[in-house]
Amino acid sequence: MMLNGRSVSRETQERLEHFATLFSKWAKTINLVAPSTLNEIWQRHIADSAQIFQLSPEPSKWIDLGSGGGFPGVVTAILLAELEDGWVHLVESNHKKAAFLRVALNETGARGSVHPLRIEQATHDLPGCQRVSARALADLNQLLSYSSDWMVETEARGFFHKGRDYRREVSEARSRWDFDLLEHQSVVEQDSVILEIRNLRRKDP
Repeated sequence: MMLNGRSVSRETQERLEHFATLFSKWAKTINLVAPSTLNEIWQRHIADSAQIFQLSPEPSKWIDLGSGGGFPGVVTAILLAELEDGWVHLVESNHKKAAFLRVALNETGARGSVHPLRIEQATHDLPGCQRVSARALADLNQLLSYSSDWMVETEARGFFHKGRDYRREVSEARSRWDFDLLEHQSVVEQDSVILEIRNLRRKDP
C-alpha cells in the first residue's frame, strides 16, 4: 500500500483499514470529526495525519494533544507498530472519545495509550517526550502554551497541522515565543501546512 507516496506494509494497511472501519462505526453515535468529512476519511483524515509521522519517522515518544477521533495520534501509533518501537500518549478529556481511542489502539495493536485528562493536567502527569502533535485543536500561540512544558524543558519538537491562515498565527505566536520554524507543505490539502517547531523559548515579559 502507498500512503502519501510512501510504501507501508500489508500489516500496517490492515491496521489502518480496521481503524477506518471502527471510526466509521463509532462516528455514527459520537461526534469524532465534522460530519461533512466522514466520507473522506482516507484522504482528509488518515493520509493527512500520516504526514506528521512521515516527517519524523524514527521511533520516538509522542504526546498527541486533543486526540479526538484519533487524528493524528492513532495513525502515528499504528505507523510506529511497524517499527516495533516508539509510543504515543494520546491526551483526550472527553470520556466518550477516550473510550473510542482505547478500542482503536487495542484492536489495531497500535503503540499508544490514552490519558483522559485536560491538557493542563497532562503537562504535570505525563513524562517527557520527543515529539508533540496536534490537529484542529487551537491556534499556534495556544498550542505552544500547552506544549511548552515538554518543548522547553526536554527540547521536544512540535508538529502542528495548520490551514491557510497559518502566517497570521505564526506572527502572533512570535510576539510571545522564540522558536525555529520549518514549514512543510501538505501533500493532501493544497492550502495547508504542517509547522515543525524546534528550540521553543518563552520571551521575557
